[in-house]
Amino acid sequence: MEQTTHQQLTDYIVAHQEDFYRLAYSYVKNRDAALDVVQESIVKALSKSDSLRKPEFLKTWFYRILLNESMNYYRHNRRLVSLEEEGLPETAAPQGDHAARLDLYAAIDRLDSREQAIIRLRFFQDMKLEDIAQVTGTNLNTVKSRLYKSLRKLRELTGEECSYE
Repeated sequence: MEQTTHQQLTDYIVAHQEDFYRLAYSYVKNRDAALDVVQESIVKALSKSDSLRKPEFLKTWFYRILLNESMNYYRHNRRLVSLEEEGLPETAAPQGDHAARLDLYAAIDRLDSREQAIIRLRFFQDMKLEDIAQVTGTNLNTVKSRLYKSLRKLRELTGEECSYE
């Protein structure tokens, strides 16, 4: 069973590497750092694949590792990054949309780490609340409560109406 779990993990990693990169990038805001975080998460997961007892929890198990690695990197390497360093495309969106997106990302960065994790997993990774509860090791009702609290904070920080019902 260990070999099949290891193979399932390998297949899952190959199939979802872009999703992992997006989540890591949402924390570290740097291409190379995000790639490093994903690589470190993959190495850690592969080395501990024998600790995964139920293959049906592979997704949440791996996301927990990735989320922890992303948050650890963010905590240890926090710094202000200029827009040029972020590599934002100059003509990707109309100015209003681009500015609104930057405001939203800045507002998300102002949330505490638990709220950021829930917002990023729910909206950037399109995870179900039950999966978020497993990834974060939090009660489902707590996840729901933090999600709605975070959305209210984001609405206040951005001055936008959020439709989350």
